[in-house]
Amino acid sequence: MSLHQERTHPEFVEGCFGCKIGTLELAPGDARKPIAQKKWDGELAAYRAARAEGIQPGGTTWRQINAAREASEKLNKPYDANTMPAAQKIDQRVANTMREVGM
Repeated sequence: MSLHQERTHPEFVEGCFGCKIGTLELAPGDARKPIAQKKWDGELAAYRAARAEGIQPGGTTWRQINAAREASEKLNKPYDANTMPAAQKIDQRVANTMREVGM
């Protein structure tokens, strides 16, 4: 028996808001999956897509993936964090120099 029924009436009464609330069940659905998990899944999908294009970002965060994509565009070839300078430091001048020295 609910606290509402103890204080007002001992049985369920049709149309009583207090009785109706006592029968509701809350299901969180997708709210149970934390936002951090959704962000992580999105970052990993973007990382996999970059790797499929031959790009090697310096990590799996959005910032690192986007920087690697921008560096690839400036270099006109896939960026590789293992053998190239930091993606954030590659501007058009650096990209031209890297092409000149055959990097």
